[in-house]
Amino acid sequence: MATQKLHASRRSFLATAAVGTVAPMSAASASRVLGANDRIRLGLIGCGGMGRVDLRDMLKAGNTQAVALCDVDESQIAKTEKDVVAPAGQASEFQSGDFRRVVERADIDAVIVATPDHWHALPTVEACKAGKDVYVEKPLAMTVWEGRQMVTAARNHERVVQMGTQQRSGRQYREAKEFVDSGKLGKVRLVRCWAYLDWKGETPHLPDEQPPAGVDYDMWLGPTPSRAFNRNRFHFNFRWYWEYSGGLMTDWGAHMIDIANWYMGIKSPASAMSVGGKFAYPKDAMITPDTQQVLYEFPDFSMVWEHALGVGRGPADREHGVMLHGENGILIVDRQGWEVLPETDRIDKRVREYKAPGVPFQAYRPDRDDMHLEHVKNFLECMRTRERPRSDVEVSHDSMVGCHLGNAAVRTGRRVYWDVDNERVVNDPEAEAIMYKRPYREPWVLSV
Repeated sequence: MATQKLHASRRSFLATAAVGTVAPMSAASASRVLGANDRIRLGLIGCGGMGRVDLRDMLKAGNTQAVALCDVDESQIAKTEKDVVAPAGQASEFQSGDFRRVVERADIDAVIVATPDHWHALPTVEACKAGKDVYVEKPLAMTVWEGRQMVTAARNHERVVQMGTQQRSGRQYREAKEFVDSGKLGKVRLVRCWAYLDWKGETPHLPDEQPPAGVDYDMWLGPTPSRAFNRNRFHFNFRWYWEYSGGLMTDWGAHMIDIANWYMGIKSPASAMSVGGKFAYPKDAMITPDTQQVLYEFPDFSMVWEHALGVGRGPADREHGVMLHGENGILIVDRQGWEVLPETDRIDKRVREYKAPGVPFQAYRPDRDDMHLEHVKNFLECMRTRERPRSDVEVSHDSMVGCHLGNAAVRTGRRVYWDVDNERVVNDPEAEAIMYKRPYREPWVLSV
């Protein structure tokens, strides 16, 4: 039955493939006002790994229904139906390879956008225009312009839009934020963010080939340049290619730089310098840097981003994290917990003195604190209250600017300056072309 539904929708897509945007919604498609006891009806756009996690937790949160599943790969839809929807005691009513057929439905209140990164902006904007709220995976967008269009669409159409940076709903991250706000760290002069991933090894070169059966590859490419199918650029590995993502800088920078922005109460940096390259696997197939450091300029402090693939012992012997160097102590937080190391006042052979008490390691307790589940619960609750969620689209957009700036700096090989208030690169057309706005392949058009 699922395959029959999908094939029917694909025939519908082929009949309308020349249209690059969604047709105007009818009055019946407008958003409804949700009461406390109303079931929230969901459509999943992008049925890969994170899409299944997002949908699984939204169904786990309760009073929700999986109405539609959408993916250009039929096998991903089938897997989601089997592994997520059916175990929740449900069955999706509609399946499609075309996100437009999902957002136009009147029986959907919200969509999850868990596509590859180059497909985040279009479905999010069109869903907002159709009166749907949106839970969109990180990174928010490929460029600053895309991100700003997503913010504008959310505000113009009064939509709740949450980015999947679940740390903002994690107990340890919120407790650490309270400590920062208390002032006990004193003045912070340096912030460090990092991701060292030892599970990512060499990506072998593979020849181009025909797309697998059941995959609408032209739809997968969407607004990006046309090119032959290659498995290295499909499913998961797409993130290591500039056409579809921004490498580890946007993949994990979206998480860690977001926490730094939150703790420091900032919007975006004034400039960035970066070095890096393919130092671990210089001859493999990935394009984005496997090793990179970025130095960011802020008015009152400096911030460093660093990442490395193939090794796992980053600063403070942690795979990933955020570190705030205050005059009284060093706060360190990651998904495992948080702590504060007291800063020394003097060190000699006889005595070590500290400026203030520290905080022993406060461990994350997944048995009582599920940050991802809490994050989707926050989204669902905001759908009812119409309040802005913890990872609102605008604060998420601000956090992504630093990621885009870091990539522009490493790709140009020079310091890139950023006009924070006007959101434009300063006197650098090459950097602006990389991070601000890219052309879309016809017939796709992003319009709010």
